[in-house]
Amino acid sequence: MLQSEERLIEGCCKGDKLAQRNLYEIYSRKMFGVCLRYCNNREEAEEVLQEGLLKVFNKIGDFKKEGPLESWIKKIIINTALDLYRRNKNRQLETEWQENINESVEPLIELKAKELLQIIQTLPIGFRTVFNLYAIEGYNHAEIGNLLSISEGTSKSQYSRARQHLIKLIEKEKKAGDVISEPVNNFNIKSIPLNIS
Repeated sequence: MLQSEERLIEGCCKGDKLAQRNLYEIYSRKMFGVCLRYCNNREEAEEVLQEGLLKVFNKIGDFKKEGPLESWIKKIIINTALDLYRRNKNRQLETEWQENINESVEPLIELKAKELLQIIQTLPIGFRTVFNLYAIEGYNHAEIGNLLSISEGTSKSQYSRARQHLIKLIEKEKKAGDVISEPVNNFNIKSIPLNIS
């Protein structure tokens, strides 16, 4: 049986294996989904999840209870994914996107969450990282610039190109008939923030 959040935190602070296992059971699946958005494949996502949860167990005594435990854990997981991104110096943020995309003809498809994740994972790593931080996590471009050691303008540019690339990929999937237009959480491409100011 799962423990209350307070008892769970207390147990994890004491290094209680049952409490740690319960925390893992409660949050690992959702956090793995976060990892998949930032990583190139499942193996890399598993590595980030494992490293991130170890940080959670080691730092749980620092949790101030000023917000939900899940948000605190998610922040650690995202920072762990960004650490991996920064360690891999050979992965440069894409700075140019050559193809022209007509944004006035945006697709109006609604996607299943799994389908959207698969499409986002095909974005170049730089585009994907900025897109996730801005459109999904809610960071602003100045914060993204600080996190990734890039300028705010570069973050805006990367986001704009990521969005264009995503629209193009969705259009391609739609034409190929690979996208099932069955909505989940009422997501559609128009809900992706266009404003990059």
